Amino acid sequence: MTKRAVLHANDLIVYDGSTEIARHERLIAKGGERLVLDHYLEALVRKPGALPGATALEQAKAAGKFTPVHDAWWAAACKAHGDRDGTRALIEVLLLGRRIPHEDLVTGLAATLRVGALTADAVALEARKAQEADDADTALAEPKLPLRREPTVTFLTARRLAHLPPDTRPLPSPAPYGQLLGRRTNHTSTGDQMP
Repeated sequence: MTKRAVLHANDLIVYDGSTEIARHERLIAKGGERLVLDHYLEALVRKPGALPGATALEQAKAAGKFTPVHDAWWAAACKAHGDRDGTRALIEVLLLGRRIPHEDLVTGLAATLRVGALTADAVALEARKAQEADDADTALAEPKLPLRREPTVTFLTARRLAHLPPDTRPLPSPAPYGQLLGRRTNHTSTGDQMP
């Protein structure tokens, strides 16, 4: 498969064959660079000491993806588990962001920070609770549609037929067509060909 990049007015999209594998906001400034923290998480799990000074982390903070709640949770996790293990726990939480919406993840971080449950599993549990609550609220807020709706479109043919007088003509008879078929059958059975 071939990889290709397509530059649009607002996006840069990378494809592997016909599958989109990455999408980034297009940078306007010449020589600018934007690093996405999510792209570095697997490497940071092995080397958690590189996270505090990472450019990708600073850019995530500036973009609002790494919130003060993240910072507070990280500080509490480092205090409880030590710098290396606390940072690893934070990276595991950031990896959850691939499956859990950002808002629900921040809600999970805040909930676990309040009770002192500073593990990625606890954050995942609380984030899923928040996600289910959001889904339930959305389901309640959506208006219930009636089971059967009356059509609002009238087709022209139906409208014309509604205003026509009843058809009193006799139904057509298939007898003349049967005679044609019978005559053709007689010729083919004797071996004669029709011109």
